[in-house]
Parts: sequence; C-alpha cells; structure tokens
Amino acid sequence: MGNKQVKQHFETAKKTGVLKISLLRLDEFPSALKTFPNVLKTLDLSENRFTVLPEDIAKFTLLKHLNASGNKIAALPECIGVLVKLETLNMMNNLLTSVPRSLSNCTHLKQVILSNNQITTFPIVFCDLKQLDLLDLSRNKITEIPPEVKSLQVTELNMNQNQITVVAEEIADCVKLKTLRLEENCLQISAIHPRILIESKVCNLCVDGNLFNSKQFNELQGYDAYMERFTAVRKKIS
Repeated sequence: MGNKQVKQHFETAKKTGVLKISLLRLDEFPSALKTFPNVLKTLDLSENRFTVLPEDIAKFTLLKHLNASGNKIAALPECIGVLVKLETLNMMNNLLTSVPRSLSNCTHLKQVILSNNQITTFPIVFCDLKQLDLLDLSRNKITEIPPEVKSLQVTELNMNQNQITVVAEEIADCVKLKTLRLEENCLQISAIHPRILIESKVCNLCVDGNLFNSKQFNELQGYDAYMERFTAVRKKIS
C-alpha cells in the first residue's frame, strides 16, 4: 500500500472516527497509528497479515467497533480491557487459543465473534457481560460447555463445529437464551439434558450433525415442551 493511500485513510479517519485498513496485506501496523489522535470509534483491520494487536490499541478508548478478522493473531493483549466502550469485537478467522480476563471490563460488548480460531476452553469471561447479545464461538476446539454458562446474558450462542461432548444442564438457567447452536459436535443424545427442553427459554435448538439421529431427539423427555416454544415463535414470525 502506497504512502499516499495510507495518508488518505488516516486523514479521512480524523474527520469520521472510522479507520478502515482492510485487505491491504499489511503485516505491520502503520506507524501513523502511534501518533494518531484518540478519535476512533470504528477500527477495521480485517483481512491482513497481522500476528499481534499492538499495545498502542489501548489508547483508542472511544472505540466501539473493532474488526481484526482474517489475520494470524494468536493472542489478544491484556490491555484490550481498557476499551470499555467497545460494543462489537470481531476476531473470526484468526489463531486465538484463549481470550484475556480483562475483557470482563468491556461491559458494553453486545456482539463477540470468535469463529474459526483455536480456542479449546469455553471463555467464561463472557458470562460477566450483561449487555452481550450474541456470542459466536463456532469452528473452534471447545469440548465442554461449563456450568458457569448459566449467567450468560446472550439471546444467541453459536457453538457449531466444535468438539463438544458435555453441555452443562445449567445452560437452562440462561434467562435470555433463545437460539442455541450445537450442530456438528460430538454429542451423544444423553448430553441433551431434559432441563434444556423443559425449563429453558430456548426456542431454536440446532443439534444436527451429532452422534444421534432426529428420531432419538424427538423422543427425548421434554421435547413436546420445547416444540411448543418453537411453534409459538414461528407463529409470531409468520
């Protein structure tokens, strides 16, 4: 990317608060970021070749939207927790193995997309975030949904294409959870606890591609209660 093009992106960003430097094959952060004023509300670094997010990102305390998808980032810096105004975080298609505890400070987060990374353990840090509406952890290497999940505030949890064998029954206690995606995991039919079908608010439970068939699912205790919720929502939509 030529210097002229870089300069134009940054000049525009000073006026709009939006800096988009995606699809530019960058492997190092532009030096202009170090001296850039704290005016950014949207930062799009997607589809480059970055391997780290620099500590400099912590100075952009007004940031609401951060997109660093499609890079080669293996870890988020602990300082990301300083971005307390952050509402959306998109880190899909990277090499993350975990997320920092400091993300619990980002109490305004509404959408977190971490699809297609290398995460092996469910990040319970997200259970502390009261505004979080969507959490996408699909296409990772997570093997278990732990009991701590009961305090999640999301309406949609996407766990498709992981290696999940255990789903804690406490997921039924999620007060807002409507859509639970568990497709293409390693679940036996016994892993679907009746409480999820009977007591939860889940009205869209996606379980295709596991170690049981639809007939077994339909015969589960509580299936009728689940179908009542499912049908009621469909009627509202139509």
